[in-house]
Amino acid sequence: MDQAKGNLEPVVLIGQQELAQRISELASEISRDYAASDRLIAVGVLKGSVFFLTDLLKQLAIPVRVDFFQTSSYGASTSPGEVRIVKDIDLPIRGADVLLIEDIVDTGYTLRTILDLLKFRGARSVKLCALLDKACRRVVDVPIDYRGFKIDDHFVVGYGLDYDEHYRNLPYIGIVPAEAVHSH
Repeated sequence: MDQAKGNLEPVVLIGQQELAQRISELASEISRDYAASDRLIAVGVLKGSVFFLTDLLKQLAIPVRVDFFQTSSYGASTSPGEVRIVKDIDLPIRGADVLLIEDIVDTGYTLRTILDLLKFRGARSVKLCALLDKACRRVVDVPIDYRGFKIDDHFVVGYGLDYDEHYRNLPYIGIVPAEAVHSH
């Protein structure tokens, strides 16, 4: 598949069936845990979470409102954890149960900032649902309440994850060969 990055076909790490099965299991857990909630808001972290969020929420058996958050780091010259809000949520969250939905948890800096902000704004509860957990890279403690898959330290793409805005639309999670990442 030439995604404008040469002929770099990612190696499948997690296939479509495995993704679908785990997302179905997560949806059942979330539906059970939030059955009594009358104010659940799912907040997706753009852009990577969109595929995961869509498939997950379609399977929930409970009412849910949806909103989005987008952040960006200030760049390599700043301290880790300095996060800029590019798109803030629109729904009021005071007194609501917030389920933050993310594609991958890596160092934890960005997610720690978002989770703390949501709590500061008065959410009744804040939990994190992450498709991928790259725990070996964690620097800041971030509790993952709903985890799809724990992965090793690979550069992964597909199912929302990108490499220079490419590969997001792959229907699976794939590993980009190290030589491809280092050559660009």
